[in-house]
Amino acid sequence: MRTKALKYTAVGRISLRNHFAYVYDFLVRSIFLVVIMYIFIQLWQATFQGEGKPLIAGYSFEQIIWYILFAESLTMAFPSLALRIEEEVKNGDVGYKLTKPFSYIGYHYVSYVSEVYVRLAVNIAVGCTLGIAVFGFPSFGTGWAGFVIMSLGSITVNFLLGMSLALCAFWVEETRGLEFVYNKLLFTVGGMLMPLELFPEALQHVCKWLPFQAVLYFSAKTAVRWEDVSLVSMLAVQWAWAGALALAVVWIYRRGVRKLNVNGG
Repeated sequence: MRTKALKYTAVGRISLRNHFAYVYDFLVRSIFLVVIMYIFIQLWQATFQGEGKPLIAGYSFEQIIWYILFAESLTMAFPSLALRIEEEVKNGDVGYKLTKPFSYIGYHYVSYVSEVYVRLAVNIAVGCTLGIAVFGFPSFGTGWAGFVIMSLGSITVNFLLGMSLALCAFWVEETRGLEFVYNKLLFTVGGMLMPLELFPEALQHVCKWLPFQAVLYFSAKTAVRWEDVSLVSMLAVQWAWAGALALAVVWIYRRGVRKLNVNGG
């Protein structure tokens, strides 16, 4: 057990070191975040002016923008698993990695988490600079720590959902279309576009039974409305989905490897 932990720690450390070398690239990409947030600021400013109320579904204008900033920072930190697994299957790297003395899924998970946290740190730094320039320093208090705690579950659930689609590359040639649909679901029912409280009540009930809320909504809401969240229940939902999705990913992976062995030798 200790040997396995050391292996994955080494993988994570190497991945972190590799991605720190690309911090400036991530910084340039995060300029897109500034453009997106400018559009959202104008959109929600017009919305609040039209409503003529200081709060919409319990959120102030400032809270809505900070919520979207956290959600968007997470979204932009997620690399494409579909593209990565597709390339490994096409060029044969998957066969090489399957012979390594560690879990194929575990290797990708540790590498993925390391990369996301580097990207997320850059996005949050850029996003907070914008947020502070517009609203001044936020008074989130413990919300910052809550966001960090929830972020690991968010990244894990997103990884497992993405991996379940990416592993379809064992059967179909292109999986990026599936990932595209998934990203659109995150954008809408996942709570990136707006907090789920702003949805019609019937749709809110549907969203509560879907895993997408555990990716963006939980973390972003925890950051901006710490006093209104139940951290324990959110974590329980997050990791319950993580456990269920992990079982699904392992099942898909085993079937895929069996097919790879039969067809590819």
